[in-house]
Amino acid sequence: MLDIKWIRDNPEALDQALAKRGAEPLSASLIALDERRRSVVQAMQDMQSRRNAASKEIGAAMAQKNSELADRLKAEMAVLKESLPAREAEESALTAELADALSRIPNIPFDDVPVGRDENDNVVARVVGEKPGWTHEPKEHYEIGEALGYMDFERAARLSGARFTVLTGPLARLERALGQFMLDLHTGEHGYTEVSSPLMVRDEAMYGTGQLPKFSEDLFKTTDGRWLIPTAEVTLTNLVSGEILEQDKLPLRFTALTPSFRSEAGSAGRDTRGMLRQHQFWKCELVSITDAESAVAEHERMTACAEEVLKRLGLHFRTMTLCSGDMGFGARKTYDLEVWLPGQKTYREISSCSVCGDFQGRRMNARYRNRDGKGTTFVHTLNGSGTAVGRCLIAVLENYLNEDGSVTIPDVLLPYMGGLTRIEKAA
Repeated sequence: MLDIKWIRDNPEALDQALAKRGAEPLSASLIALDERRRSVVQAMQDMQSRRNAASKEIGAAMAQKNSELADRLKAEMAVLKESLPAREAEESALTAELADALSRIPNIPFDDVPVGRDENDNVVARVVGEKPGWTHEPKEHYEIGEALGYMDFERAARLSGARFTVLTGPLARLERALGQFMLDLHTGEHGYTEVSSPLMVRDEAMYGTGQLPKFSEDLFKTTDGRWLIPTAEVTLTNLVSGEILEQDKLPLRFTALTPSFRSEAGSAGRDTRGMLRQHQFWKCELVSITDAESAVAEHERMTACAEEVLKRLGLHFRTMTLCSGDMGFGARKTYDLEVWLPGQKTYREISSCSVCGDFQGRRMNARYRNRDGKGTTFVHTLNGSGTAVGRCLIAVLENYLNEDGSVTIPDVLLPYMGGLTRIEKAA
């Protein structure tokens, strides 16, 4: 969430930032709404001041036995007492309206974010590795998985409908191995603390990280009003909600391997085959809570941690700097890691690492106490996939496919596979 004081002081900067994102200017309407709220607040304060003054004047009039003046003042007090609740209700309504309006405004892109409209305007930051050099015909992951006999979409559809998958045998183990490898790497070498957190959260948690109120249609909600998390970013970031941290204890780095749940409301007709776009999928999430001075460097560090997963798996990928029109709602800058899929003959996103500034910290009211002792500052937050397990499974299947249809297990996963080195067709 943006600060209305900053908007009042920088209306042109807000509108320019919104224009970079392809959105209409909003500073004038927001400032006008805040002026109405301020006017009501001032009227309330004036009424309360007058009520306090009149109360003293009544006492003085009574002491002077001036009953006529006392009666007039009492009548004025009665009018003020009757009018105040309406003003308070008006102020409360305007405050809520302003908060709702502010909560729907996307974050301000950093100056070095390329300006553009969509994914076609993203910029290649770096390319790592090379495409597979084998000569046999590539296949898409669902062709490979179904031919092996361990990937079943029909049974999944009978159980749950479209956009679900059943994995069995060595493919189920490979999915588990990928998640465990990611957790071990991030906790053992990258300094992240593993967290086991809820998969269902309250409205406040979704609001804190920016999923609510704007993106409710992308979420699943339970019958008792909780939300299924679309990413562990929600729980990991909200661990510090409402808290005041010590600056010297920052950064805090958290990781979790969890299922994620998304309605995919805006993706009708897209990626309907296979596992690329599912309602339920495993993801290893990375979250950092840091101070203002360290956030940009932490973004580079987090992205490197996610890249290391793909490097150790021997996967060819490129890191993209997202343009202003393709960034997520809460991000100030985002790197997407796009892995090469031979079956599709294209790159597909497998991780997205974003620095959010104090956008989420303000929504969560999470602060740190400055080491100089002079007040508190909203925390800066970062989040990234380290990485999406299902998409990593897809990449391994397509990049490690052998000519006979079997799939070689990447060396780094062998300790997790119980002696299995290849996945071959089910007997």
